Amino acid sequence: MWLSRRDRLDNPDQLIFDLDPPGKDFEPVREAARMLRKFLGELDLETFVKTSGSRGLHIIVPLDRSASFDQVRRFTQNVAGVLSEQEPGKLTSEQRKDKREGRVFMDYLRNSYGQTVVAPYAVRAEPGAPVATPLDWDEIAEPKLTSQTYNINNISWRLTRKKDPWEGLWHKARSLDRAQKKLDELKKP
Repeated sequence: MWLSRRDRLDNPDQLIFDLDPPGKDFEPVREAARMLRKFLGELDLETFVKTSGSRGLHIIVPLDRSASFDQVRRFTQNVAGVLSEQEPGKLTSEQRKDKREGRVFMDYLRNSYGQTVVAPYAVRAEPGAPVATPLDWDEIAEPKLTSQTYNINNISWRLTRKKDPWEGLWHKARSLDRAQKKLDELKKP
């Protein structure tokens, strides 16, 4: 799905970080998600998380649609850059796989006009038919959690037993103005 809606195609209603593991171990992705959540929280942004249904986790921030795609992309690129500098052995925003050197890739590139993201509860075209599943933040600590934990065989069970972790997401939409000012202050030498 697009990151913007039909009535304002140039203004996204969410930003996304796609966290991709450096290998098969999912713990680095969980750790990166917690770091990103903490950092964005310090910028007064509310975050939501879901499994991608493919390899990693998606961190979502609902936006009030006042920023353009260019502003959102610059913001996410700067966040990824600052975190990569703070945790150079664990995180990277390097696109080329051969330069990631065992670090979690914080993909901010989806925050561009015309880019798409897998919708919540979408079934992925992967073996076992994994489902991109919204999570509560406390579920990130589950050692058995992977990006493909939920699939067409167990998602119905989850939905009948768990309240929607993203309930109220759109009521948390914010402008990036304050967050951008705080980020700019952090980047000053």
